[in-house]
Amino acid sequence: MMSTNLVPRTPWAGRAGVAVLVVAFGCGGAARDAGVGERPPAAGEEAHGDEHGHEGEGEHHEEPVVRLTPEQLQAAGITVETAGPGRIDIAVELPGEVRPNGERLAHITPRFPGIAREVRKSIGDTVRSGEVLAVIESSESLSSYDLKTLIDGTVLERHITPGEAVDRETQAFVIADLSTVWVELSVYQKDLPRVRVGSRVRLQAAHDAPEAEGDVSYLTPSVDEATRTVTARVVLPNSADTWRPGMFVVGRLLDESEAAVAVRTTALQTVEQRPVVFVEEEEGFEPRPVLLGRVGESHAEIVSGLAAGERYVAANSFLLKAELGKGSAEHAH
Repeated sequence: MMSTNLVPRTPWAGRAGVAVLVVAFGCGGAARDAGVGERPPAAGEEAHGDEHGHEGEGEHHEEPVVRLTPEQLQAAGITVETAGPGRIDIAVELPGEVRPNGERLAHITPRFPGIAREVRKSIGDTVRSGEVLAVIESSESLSSYDLKTLIDGTVLERHITPGEAVDRETQAFVIADLSTVWVELSVYQKDLPRVRVGSRVRLQAAHDAPEAEGDVSYLTPSVDEATRTVTARVVLPNSADTWRPGMFVVGRLLDESEAAVAVRTTALQTVEQRPVVFVEEEEGFEPRPVLLGRVGESHAEIVSGLAAGERYVAANSFLLKAELGKGSAEHAH
């Protein structure tokens, strides 16, 4: 066995309390004599060696371990947690668009045919219930009447100009109360089993834009023949006008399920093309190969290789992988 003292070439290498990382490789020899990385034989297993009590070359192999002091762990920001039951939060991405709340949307039309004598509001104006939008001169009585809104909101559309002839078919204004909006998400057939009324969705309009969460309040009962999708609706509060009609939105549906053994996804690393978790052993931290099940955004299911109750590196495990790689390179030479 060979032991290598390594000064990590990482951003935290020069911080107080980080002196060295010790990587021990199980290949027999001096390091074992020094007590580095040694393990007792398993139950029913005999230790074979020569007349000096040493194992023969090639007959003894162990996974390498990385040793750190508590001070080194703290300085590197490495945290250790206990594996156990957890929820796997698998995310399903759903494209969508912000639309006005259809229950707070008014299409304003003239009561009688006539001529628009005044038009007092434009697109983007804020209006209050009872406020006059335009003044129409009736073609029948030649008297004028006010065209009013019956809801508070914002003028989204205007299809009337002074002097223009209007009738009952003319949609003069569209007013929307944008204090709440609908986010309509497209759900493809393959994802339908995961989406239901009450499902929690995380919404984001653009990269690095503010996020919001809401519940699916409605699903269309049939599949759209053109897009082969079902529409899922989320109602969002919008008092700060963050969500504007027409915005493209990505919704992430959090489909959670229970797992008997779960670890944080930040614990997962790949060593020799195998997924591993650094497990706390008596000798140090061992890169333990694991069989993964469902992998979510924050947690992953461990099918085998790690048992509930074992301690593992949950954050900054990549630092251990880096030291392991440098130690392996030096050992090879």
